[in-house]
Amino acid sequence: MIYLNDDIDHFDFDAALPLLSEQRREQALRFKYELGRKTCAAAYLLLCQGLREEYGITERPVFEYGEHGKPFIVGHPEIHFNLSHCREAVICAVSDQPIGVDVESIREYHDSLVHYTMNDQEVLQIEKAERPDVEFIRLWTMKEALLKLTGQGIVDNLKSVLVNTTTSELTTVVDPEVRYVYSICRPFRP
Repeated sequence: MIYLNDDIDHFDFDAALPLLSEQRREQALRFKYELGRKTCAAAYLLLCQGLREEYGITERPVFEYGEHGKPFIVGHPEIHFNLSHCREAVICAVSDQPIGVDVESIREYHDSLVHYTMNDQEVLQIEKAERPDVEFIRLWTMKEALLKLTGQGIVDNLKSVLVNTTTSELTTVVDPEVRYVYSICRPFRP
C-alpha cells in the first residue's frame, strides 16, 4: 500500500514529535533545516499509519539497517517498507514483499548529470520528451526505486540500472501539476 503526504508546508513538526519513537525523534532533530525535520517525521508517521491500517500494529516501529542502509522493522521481518521524500512530498510503501520507492521534485537538470546517469537510449528519451526535466526525474526515480528494492543503494554504473529489469515491476506517477514524480518498484508477479 502507498501512503503519500504532499502538504509538507502545513505539517506540524512540534505536534508530531511526541508520536515518534525515540530513535526517529533523535534522527529528525539532527536535521539542520526545518524541511528535513518535517519530512523525516512525516515519513515515519506515514509508516505508522500503514502499519496500523495494514497489520493492526500500533506500537512505534524501531529500525535496524542492512549492509547498504536499507531499514527494516525490528521484530517484524515479514513486513517490508520503503520511505522517500523531497521538498514537495513524502511517500511510504508498505508490503508483504520487498519494495522500493522514490519521490523527487521536478527541477532544472544539467546535461552532464544526464550523460553521467543515463544510457544512450534514456538520453534520447529525455531529449525527445515534451518535458525533458520531468522525463529525467521519472527515469531517475525508477532507477532509485529499483536500487532501494534490492537494498543495493546507489551503484557506480547508474546507466545500466534499468537494463534488463524483467524481474521487477516499475510504476511511475507524475503529479498533475508536475511538481514531483514518484516511482514504486515491486518484484515481478507473473
